[in-house]
Amino acid sequence: MAILKPEIASPKQDKPAAIAVRDVVDYELLFDCVHCGLCLESCPTYIITRAEMDSPRGRIYLMKGLAEGRLELDGDVVRHLDLCLECRGCETACPSGVRYGRLIEHARGYIERNWRRGVVERLRNRIIRTMFPYPARLRAALAPLRFAERIGVRRLLRRLSPTSARGWLDLLPDLSREQGPLIQANLHPEDGKELNESSSAPSAVVHHGCVAQVLTESANINSERALAAAGYRVVRLAKTACCGALDIHHGNLERAREFARINVAALAASGADSIISAASGCSAVIAQYGELLKDDSKLAVQAREVSARVADLSSLLLRRRHTESSSLPAPASHPHLASPVAAGKSGGASRVTVTYHDSCHLVHGLGVREQPRELLRSIPGVNLVELAESDLCCGSAGSYNLTEQTMARELARRKVDNIIA
Repeated sequence: MAILKPEIASPKQDKPAAIAVRDVVDYELLFDCVHCGLCLESCPTYIITRAEMDSPRGRIYLMKGLAEGRLELDGDVVRHLDLCLECRGCETACPSGVRYGRLIEHARGYIERNWRRGVVERLRNRIIRTMFPYPARLRAALAPLRFAERIGVRRLLRRLSPTSARGWLDLLPDLSREQGPLIQANLHPEDGKELNESSSAPSAVVHHGCVAQVLTESANINSERALAAAGYRVVRLAKTACCGALDIHHGNLERAREFARINVAALAASGADSIISAASGCSAVIAQYGELLKDDSKLAVQAREVSARVADLSSLLLRRRHTESSSLPAPASHPHLASPVAAGKSGGASRVTVTYHDSCHLVHGLGVREQPRELLRSIPGVNLVELAESDLCCGSAGSYNLTEQTMARELARRKVDNIIA
């Protein structure tokens, strides 16, 4: 399979002089890898390309070579490191506990400081960095497309767009219709207001993120409603920022820290017992704030406390379900859930079979695997079957499906084939 090649690019200097080892990666962490190869079949890019340098082991070799000055930063090295999805599947598979996510994040930071990308790549990355973390900007940018959908010319717009932009358009949901709630309840807190104002109830806060606020806000609202209906006291924060994941993935750790500081201050002030996000990638990053801000003299302690309170929605709902004082909220009349629920209540046979894809950062980053399955099994009339390669990345990976469209589509096709099978 051919993988898209980046534009011709070059180092910002012919050969970086006297590279400081720590300017590339946390050097000591490289030696946790014993090169056993148990990570290979957990790596999506290796599974597709079968190239050693597209595996975690191969990329660690490249990082070590850069750190020791044995390798020069060139297009091939950048290409192999760029192709990583940061799904962290290798961390789950690794018996030695290699912190691969931290290694690749630092290596990408080094690349961004020392490698000059082509014009198209620079423009694309600039759009991602300056638009996606800011909901107001993203809404404004999508306004013409929303209008095009409402007057029925989205297909025409796609045909008239350059090939490079069509993949971006294909990823957008239908912006002309609002998604309805899955949980029927008159529950949606205003900024700074609480749901279930019982002082004895455990408290939770939902971090709404950035892109999610614009494209999948219904997931945030439904999360709040489910928590409230299950007996949690829910606070919606008045001000948060992007979690920082987009910048971390692109090697801009300093701006990620700026976002982290805003979120730590807001989340700590909420006093919530638990912090969740409908996007597991955001949750995984918030769980890293203690590490990300460990050298911040003002917020290091608060950052560690915030990270320690990160939880998953399914885990919180199950925790309440297992108490005598609460039960899970019933699903609303939803086309995919109404029939099995009705069948279960009437004692009929299961009328729907469902499967579950493990979100990468939920299973590999936060270690949550069984709880979503238990939650699905608790729905009357639902027959849950396991998905082959359920924890293999789907190819989305934040902005990866925009920057590496060919590989993303290969992985999406593999995921869909497994679902159909």
